[in-house]
Amino acid sequence: MNLYLRLLRVVLAALLRRRPLAVEEVSVLRFRTGLLDLDPNRHMNNGRFLTLMDLGRVDLMVRMGLAGEAVRRRWMPVIASAMVRWRRSLLPFQAFELHTRLIGWDEKWFFIEQRFVRDGRTVAVGLVKGLFRRPGGHVPTAEVLQASLGEQPMCEQLPQSVHEWMAAERHLSGFD
Repeated sequence: MNLYLRLLRVVLAALLRRRPLAVEEVSVLRFRTGLLDLDPNRHMNNGRFLTLMDLGRVDLMVRMGLAGEAVRRRWMPVIASAMVRWRRSLLPFQAFELHTRLIGWDEKWFFIEQRFVRDGRTVAVGLVKGLFRRPGGHVPTAEVLQASLGEQPMCEQLPQSVHEWMAAERHLSGFD
């Protein structure tokens, strides 16, 4: 299915049919691998995984109330980094789920885990680091949470894997 049709379907379902999510809840979207998702090896293209991860984050943001507040305040969600680990292939026409959850935040960044699951088994898992921008810079996570949720929930300690990822990223980027 075309990306824009999938996006429209995700947004409309999040607004009209799906219940709101609390900060600790998981968004689950169901997809089926289409012919336009495939690479020459006849499995889902690695870039398509990243594209579908965008849709998972859209669903999460809409259902948590972050997207509406971002639109009202003219904040723009921006992804700064992503890491994906593929374990299995998704073949033509296979059904699968995308599980998206906010795993934590610091003063600047939100950290999101996204899992592709088929028949109860993880196909791929990704970690994403993002923030909201406005003219003049980023919006602190505390401000985003207060504006969208009416509170600043406590953040669980970030998993060790996130700390290690961030350390590796600092070594690779040459800037911070």
